[in-house]
Amino acid sequence: MGAARFSSRLFWLLLADAAIIYCGVILALYLRLGLAGSENELNAKNGWLKISLATCVCLLLLYFYDLYDYIVMTNRRELLLRLVQALGIAWALLALFFYFVPGMLIGRGVTVLSVPIVLVLLLGWRVLIHGLTGHPDIGEKILVVGTGKSALDTAEAVWERRDAGYRIVGFLSENGAKPREKLGRSEILGKAHELESVIRSERIDRVVIAVRERRGAFPTEALLKMSLAGDVSIEECTSFFERITGKVHVDMLRPSWLIFANKRRESQLKLVVREAIHRLLALVGAIVSLPIAIITAILIKLDSRGPIFYMQERVGKGGKPFRVIKFRSMKTDAEADGKPIWAVTNDDRTTRVGKVIRKLRIDEIPQFWNILKGEMSFVGPRPERPHFVDQLAKEIPYYEHRHLVAPGLTGWAQIKYPYGASVADAIQKLQYDLYYIKNQSLTLDLVIVFDTVKTVLFGKGR
Repeated sequence: MGAARFSSRLFWLLLADAAIIYCGVILALYLRLGLAGSENELNAKNGWLKISLATCVCLLLLYFYDLYDYIVMTNRRELLLRLVQALGIAWALLALFFYFVPGMLIGRGVTVLSVPIVLVLLLGWRVLIHGLTGHPDIGEKILVVGTGKSALDTAEAVWERRDAGYRIVGFLSENGAKPREKLGRSEILGKAHELESVIRSERIDRVVIAVRERRGAFPTEALLKMSLAGDVSIEECTSFFERITGKVHVDMLRPSWLIFANKRRESQLKLVVREAIHRLLALVGAIVSLPIAIITAILIKLDSRGPIFYMQERVGKGGKPFRVIKFRSMKTDAEADGKPIWAVTNDDRTTRVGKVIRKLRIDEIPQFWNILKGEMSFVGPRPERPHFVDQLAKEIPYYEHRHLVAPGLTGWAQIKYPYGASVADAIQKLQYDLYYIKNQSLTLDLVIVFDTVKTVLFGKGR
């Protein structure tokens, strides 16, 4: 869903959707029962409370169908399809609930009538908001100082997330590139020493610095003067990129940025509470999934020869090794030569049952025990095998920093990046892991848990 924390834009979009759904149901109520019948339903039969329940169910289904994802919002056909599916399932769930709790029914026939009304209102609202967020004259105007890879990657992040409310006006060259030369979807507006005049002429709101070498042509004095005067906002591309994408770009990263990142030191009480919540989630997960675990164990035994569980050494917090436990999803001779091999999607070493339980993440259920033992957290970077840790630490800067926190059953990288099995994929996942480590909080953990439920239910297999 984009950023790790619920942004103000997402909050207002949720609030607007809630208002539209709520008003849509009330409109259906008046159309179906008339003025007198509606007043009686709302005031005498707790109609306001009943409609609030229906609104919450609809919002939950909108979230599960990724209707707060900007990519979905840009495709009107996909938007309509998902809106129909989300509202249809919401209506079915409410109908089932009303059957068992008839006292919560919102008037006869109102629920059915409210679905097309809410669908039309939501679709119109989403098309409108998409048009507004995509308008080139709406949003904070951004000037990027620099023309290298960091500058272009920063601009690409903005171009891909137009809903973030930023617009790339152009770039300033620090290396002699020609003004008005095309760069990505924008152009170079001038050279670094022309910073002040470009800011005035283009009415820039924010300057993003994407220059590593800050001697020579770098406009230090001009930036310092504008920063002290408060004329424009000035920001490092590393921090800006992190806020837009929800990950830390390792190529932009410098040790000084991590040192001065101002990560709040959590009190011992907060750490204890957080760990207790993680273990409680694991305990609840273990109890709820017990019937599935028993059926899975039987199917594994019937499907192929070998043990039900699979134990494997992984690297935990502080680089300390531990043995993770999973349901066996591969053939017993998957690594017959003893050499570790990357696991991949559609791996031909998996058993018939293994393909299914890996897709549904059922093979991870035994790891609740690792969490209860304190070897893992419910949320954190996924634990990797020592062989691959040694390999990746040599090839990827800052890779070992992911062991600063306990590994998790799920994590920010798992919900933001598809299943991967290469060094390139490991780099991408590390960027999300570093973001999580830097911004770790109970709120972020709950967002990740909620997104993981959505991912599993809809079979995205991340």
